[in-house]
Amino acid sequence: MGDYQLEIGSVLTKKKDRVVEGILICSNPECRCEYPIIDGIPIIVADIREFVRQSAFSIVKRNNSSEEIESLLGDCMGPGSMYDSIRQYLSSYGYDHYGDLDPDECGQPGVRPGSALHLLSETLPGMMQPIDGPILDLGCSVGRTSFELSRNFNGLVLGIDLNLTMLQAAVKVLETGIFTYPKRMLGLAYDRKMIKTDFMDDENVDFWACDVLNLPFPDALFSFGLSFNLLDCVGDPYLHLQEIERVLKSGAGAIISTPYDWSPNASPVERWLGGHSQRSEAKGKSEIVLRSLFAKGGNPHAIKNLELVFEKENLPWTVRVHHRSYMNYSVHVMGLRKSL
Repeated sequence: MGDYQLEIGSVLTKKKDRVVEGILICSNPECRCEYPIIDGIPIIVADIREFVRQSAFSIVKRNNSSEEIESLLGDCMGPGSMYDSIRQYLSSYGYDHYGDLDPDECGQPGVRPGSALHLLSETLPGMMQPIDGPILDLGCSVGRTSFELSRNFNGLVLGIDLNLTMLQAAVKVLETGIFTYPKRMLGLAYDRKMIKTDFMDDENVDFWACDVLNLPFPDALFSFGLSFNLLDCVGDPYLHLQEIERVLKSGAGAIISTPYDWSPNASPVERWLGGHSQRSEAKGKSEIVLRSLFAKGGNPHAIKNLELVFEKENLPWTVRVHHRSYMNYSVHVMGLRKSL
């Protein structure tokens, strides 16, 4: 059918040059599928109806409740509810991504925030090739890595994720310069945090809701790709790597990291890259399987256009659960380059 671009069908709400609410329409006359823009986030996924059904809570809730009402809703819905899960995700990722900018965190007990920034600073120098062109931040969460990539390379950065609540928080930073999140203390007790940043109106950054297994971009578009701790959280890790290879320009680089925290809730065991049968040639070691995918003449399923540039083992990644609980991961990092 060929490639067709999306057109702006209608603009319902606008702030400065940003479309806050609107509708994108496929230009294919035999398709004309519509994709909403909500809270400044274009939602471009293959099965838009299913995505909206699954994300209905985030779409309807938004992020404008007072701290008191938010607390009351959390008490009413209780532990294990969707509301509780949303707050926990925002607490863990919000703390790590922006906690270093919160003066109240200085001197607090527990593990310091900033695992994502540390991982970025430890791995970016390993990419020797210049980054000249748009950058794709896959699984951007609440957006700090996207802002830092823009600051490092002064180029266009697109952060994508499927968690609308995370993207809404990232867009708020873009619009207001303030990151607001519920920091979990214990149980159902949360502390509303508002952190000032200097990322407001960064014209080089945007956030979209997209599926990393079905990226809505043409081949060879991006000059760099970042996939931090996402590989073991998608339904098909191998397809994720293939999509990264597809959208990178020739000579472009990518960094992937993963603690290999495999779970059947994220991907079926058959899709895991190692991590199961110790009777296999790799003896269940995921790093051996992953490394073989970028070794020419090795694995018959090798991704031939991606070659290994560097790798680092056992870099720390810490996820805060609450003020008495932290999960510590040991992350494997690979720097890749798409063949010319």
